[in-house]
Amino acid sequence: MADSDPSTIDVRFLGTGDAFSAGGRLQSATLLRSGPRGVLVDCGPTTLAAMRGAGIEPEVVETIILTHLHGDHFAGVPFLIMDAHYASGRTAPLTVAGPPGLATRMQEAHDVLFPGTGALPLRFSLTYVELVARRPADLTTCVVTAFPAAHGTALSCYSLRVEFGGRVVAFSGDTQWTDALLQVSANADLFVCECYGFQTAPPHHLDYRTLMSHQREFTCRRIVLNHMGAEMLRQAPRLEIETASDGLVIRI
Repeated sequence: MADSDPSTIDVRFLGTGDAFSAGGRLQSATLLRSGPRGVLVDCGPTTLAAMRGAGIEPEVVETIILTHLHGDHFAGVPFLIMDAHYASGRTAPLTVAGPPGLATRMQEAHDVLFPGTGALPLRFSLTYVELVARRPADLTTCVVTAFPAAHGTALSCYSLRVEFGGRVVAFSGDTQWTDALLQVSANADLFVCECYGFQTAPPHHLDYRTLMSHQREFTCRRIVLNHMGAEMLRQAPRLEIETASDGLVIRI
């Protein structure tokens, strides 16, 4: 894939499915590209396959930002690290940012997915950054501000506001309705919003009916729905808000 125009951002939806791959969709991952630089927001277990299928080499990713540490949003990171070490020969630094406990959870995941490999003698610098709610974090490639998401109490979950390449892209992450969604998306160029259900949704997820009841409160320039369950996928052609699909690229 050729480098994008450095005056714009390409937002590529590598995976737009729910945890159960409704509709055969890949799991959560969105790649932001500005020229040769790349920021990956969430990294589900199908991310490496999605990138290679699109002709994108993983080393374009300089930063990975995770909304939360459920498997369908972060379990692809150990595969990217193993690929970088054994297959791609990566030498460029990689930063992984996310909620508290990030480094420990990553080591645990690595040990489960690749037992016996131990600590890899990486040829590149790997840095973990724990995000603090409402405190902007300068990750060199981008500035990200995390907002608390309403996705249960068992772990910290964030919505993200990413400032990158002169644009602002906001991500709801997995969450039921919370007024923090209005803050994270305020005046953003693009808001990628989970919408698991149509009339209703499982606990700690958002449904279309609730989202539409707040539609006039949003000040972002564009909303795209993501992370949709089976019923939402059936309704997608008739919705008032556009929906993401695997492989969709939006230039902003």
